Amino acid sequence: MLAIAFPNIDPVAVQLGPIAIRWYALAYLVGFVAGWRYCLSLARTNPAPPGPKDFDDFLTWAVIGVILGGRIGYVLFYNFSFYLTEPLQALAVWQGGMSFHGGMAGVVIAIFVFSWRRGFSPLALGDLVAAAAPIGLFFGRLANFVNGELFGRPTDVPWGVVFPRGGPLPRHPSQIYEAVLEGLVLFVVLHLLARRREIRARPGTVAGVFFIGYGLARITAELFREPDAQLGFLLGGHATMGQLLSIPMVLAGVALVAYARRPSRAAGGGPEARPSASPKASEAPETRG
Repeated sequence: MLAIAFPNIDPVAVQLGPIAIRWYALAYLVGFVAGWRYCLSLARTNPAPPGPKDFDDFLTWAVIGVILGGRIGYVLFYNFSFYLTEPLQALAVWQGGMSFHGGMAGVVIAIFVFSWRRGFSPLALGDLVAAAAPIGLFFGRLANFVNGELFGRPTDVPWGVVFPRGGPLPRHPSQIYEAVLEGLVLFVVLHLLARRREIRARPGTVAGVFFIGYGLARITAELFREPDAQLGFLLGGHATMGQLLSIPMVLAGVALVAYARRPSRAAGGGPEARPSASPKASEAPETRG
């Protein structure tokens, strides 16, 4: 059976004495920084709030939302019985275990609270964050591949990979599939939408398309991905946890796009038109970084 040998990359990128910097941590760092810079570039092209200074201030909120939400989501959705008996292990984030759907929920909460404090539409901020999210997803899935985790089901395709923790059979490199679908493809789609003035005039459209696109990409990729060992297949062997969590995400995206397309959303009225305390894009100071 043809197979590709797993490129045995050390998951530790840099070792500084007792401090180990892993590729997975670097993927999070690069994703946050690249996403932040991309959001700033989008904010500068839009005269309405949020502006670059707003998103500059929101970055910390986003980081906290992703990390807390991602960890809590993993504990609740993927290994609740274990953490119920070992609650202190839930704090051991360095051992891995993050849920995208949980991280997304954490960011959504952060968006609503931050926008309410600043007095502008959470949908407008959500569009910026959604447009940048595939950047982090791309680097995160590549890090999953480097770690040899979240691998696919056994396969006989020529590009099957024998993963160190996946047994002797070649498997789908599902992490690469997800990096392409959830990362590259979704980024291109959202980028084309976010650059169109008529789309930006309907806050919530980009975020809704992200929900739909990610949900469909995740449901598709899960057809090739090995389900989590502690969960297995659900609903009588017909679905995985990732698919079940993605279905309401797709439905929410459809509802959000429909809501954004209401005539009143494009007219510029409502709470979205309220001015922000932040400077306009053309008057924004140089950003940090």
